[in-house]
Amino acid sequence: MAKVLLLFGGRSSEHEVSCSSAVAIHEALVESGHRVIPVGIDREGDWYLADASGRPFKAQGRSVQLMIPSAMLRVGNDEIGFDVAFPVLHGPYGEDGTVQGTFETCDVPYVGCGVLASSLAMDKDLTKQVVAASGVATTRWVTIRKHEWMEDPALSIGEVSRALGFSVFVKPSAQGSSVGISKVSGEGELKEAISNAFRYDVKVLVEEAITGREIEVGVLDGPVSSVPGEVITDGGWYTYDAKYEDDTSSFEAPAQLSQDAARHVQDLAERVFETLGLSGLARIDFFYETGSRRFLFNEVNTMPGFTSISGFPKAWASSGVAYPELCDRLVNAAIDRHEERGRLAVR
Repeated sequence: MAKVLLLFGGRSSEHEVSCSSAVAIHEALVESGHRVIPVGIDREGDWYLADASGRPFKAQGRSVQLMIPSAMLRVGNDEIGFDVAFPVLHGPYGEDGTVQGTFETCDVPYVGCGVLASSLAMDKDLTKQVVAASGVATTRWVTIRKHEWMEDPALSIGEVSRALGFSVFVKPSAQGSSVGISKVSGEGELKEAISNAFRYDVKVLVEEAITGREIEVGVLDGPVSSVPGEVITDGGWYTYDAKYEDDTSSFEAPAQLSQDAARHVQDLAERVFETLGLSGLARIDFFYETGSRRFLFNEVNTMPGFTSISGFPKAWASSGVAYPELCDRLVNAAIDRHEERGRLAVR
């Protein structure tokens, strides 16, 4: 069994979600026989050896420094080694390739996608460009950059109105958990929604609103996909509160789809996984459009939520992979990928 550095918290707006995810992962890894070192990153980016008895975990405790390139954790006068890292970090400064690059520099295995895939998948605009170029249908969108918005907001608003009409969703390009997202039903609301999204990123997406169902598929190395699951909401769309703080949404797995439709969306998810060069794990999200009965790619999460109500582990549980087995499998896959890469020629 491995000694696992469980890294959680982080500087992003999804800090609390990560702290909750880490609790369940810690329990699962311990149940599977691994030794787990929980280290929390606070909102300022400082690392702390966390108290594993807290619920949820908090990025507090004795100060920790990661020594590069030795990959030793320095806690006071002590040095602690680890075999593999499990960075359950959501959003910027964790899911976007930054932490992954640190572990690459240290030459240690880590759970999840590599630097390039993590960075690409974090940017919704670039992800959609690559996926659309591969032939997978996606929702229509308009990208607005901050300098364009500052120079002429009316020009951007006009472009959205002409290209997409209404209703639309306005999103920061590199955020998750519905942070900074607004649904807009008319031109009068658009300026405020775009300005709000620019609080979180320098690039904003405006996407057409789809009438249909939200279908999510978990994918692991292979690629191999879980049964599709469906997000069911009472509040109209899947807000941050609906995901984590109230009971206005639920996740059903397997989704009520025909056998052919289920297999089709699994094939699409595996195709996206390979197209983007993903590894380890990902949750691939689609819309199942009511009128056309076609699947439209929405987005990718390379470190999806692992809380008790999160869709990714629920989908795999419905596929016959229990939560502890899933976490154990991710750790072992990370070690295997690292060993395989270590056998590649360097010159």
